[in-house]
Amino acid sequence: MSSPLQQALTLPCGAVLPNRIAKAAMTEGLATPDGVPTPELERLYGIWSDGGAGMLLSGNIQIDRDHLERPGNVVIDREPDEAMRRALASWAAAATRGGNHFWAQISHAGRQTQKSVNPHPKAPSAVKLGLPGGQFGEPLALTREEIAEIVRRFGVCAAACREAGFTGVQVHAAHGYLLSEFLSPRSNQRSDEYGGSLENRARALLACVASVRAAVGSDFPLSVKINSADFQKGGFAFEDSLQVVQWLEAAGVDLIEISGGTYEQPKLLGVAGLEEQEDQFVKESTRAREAYFVDFARTMQDKVTVPLMVTGGFRRRAVMEQVVAEGSADLIGLGRPMCVMTDAPRRLLAGLDELPRYESELSLLPPWLSFLNASKTVKTMATFGVQYWFYAQLDELGVRGSASPGMSVLAATRRLMGLQKKLLAGRSS
Repeated sequence: MSSPLQQALTLPCGAVLPNRIAKAAMTEGLATPDGVPTPELERLYGIWSDGGAGMLLSGNIQIDRDHLERPGNVVIDREPDEAMRRALASWAAAATRGGNHFWAQISHAGRQTQKSVNPHPKAPSAVKLGLPGGQFGEPLALTREEIAEIVRRFGVCAAACREAGFTGVQVHAAHGYLLSEFLSPRSNQRSDEYGGSLENRARALLACVASVRAAVGSDFPLSVKINSADFQKGGFAFEDSLQVVQWLEAAGVDLIEISGGTYEQPKLLGVAGLEEQEDQFVKESTRAREAYFVDFARTMQDKVTVPLMVTGGFRRRAVMEQVVAEGSADLIGLGRPMCVMTDAPRRLLAGLDELPRYESELSLLPPWLSFLNASKTVKTMATFGVQYWFYAQLDELGVRGSASPGMSVLAATRRLMGLQKKLLAGRSS
């Protein structure tokens, strides 16, 4: 009997994904300082294209070079010149050589732009991130004219990606980036048509979706990534998410990816709070099955027919098959495992029972310190240190063509800090 993961998925626009496994979006940091794709980025995605996933999602492609999620993001904030067109086309060709889809995740980092990139990033309102360390600056509230320009740029970016050979686009409206900030009452305190009611808070997202659809046409896959919830008091709640998903379906979106959390509450990493502030919709069975956002997706399936993708925590093939077979999700996203086991989809489709759990072996803290009651700041640093280890594996794949699972978290953190410093120094004014 064939696995549910081997089934093709036909999207509302008519495009067909060859199987039910996707490589989830992960920030790569492999573009030039000015945001142009590199041979290293091509090598990374060529390896993943050979790995058997039905669809690959790029990391953040930014629509504003002054609002990066991190240095090394690809940037398309204007009509591409000839050099950029060639670089994008070469990247897309490498990423689709296995016969899979390759979708561009397009985004604007908003107030989650590092201060080293922009000390005063634009946001819906002048509400600073509640994080220690001073890594993020004081945001400035966007004007209506600036919002209209952002909407236009989402369309420009999407059109450039389609022309280059990408086979779909995803609008990033999760994880506390700009469009997610508009949705949350905590970060959106506007009193105009973009703030207040949920309908107003969703206005910028729906305008960007309309801009992208007009730019790429009706036959091109258009996805949105949205939080199931922010997991913060007074933030974007599940009931809000459920309504926005229905509006997105009505707007003609082909696939919705369900995620959750922000930099302030990073449930997207599967750490720092999964046992705290449990929402009424998150059942104990979710953790038992290991997939963070499946129960949210199951509830949404009762309200919409648009295909749903769930990413986060999947390791066992039986769990993935159950989720697809029972209709809780139509597409399974894999992230961290593919930083080392780049052909994880192919192995799962061939019968592999379980993917490695690399994060369980990693720690930034020396053993003697892990027994102490470390501060929240230290624990947060350790959490993101583990994330940097996965980033370093992507850098290794792009540069050398193979991962380095023996690398320590401390070495990976030092490496990433050095690369970021170099990228920042090379940015054009």
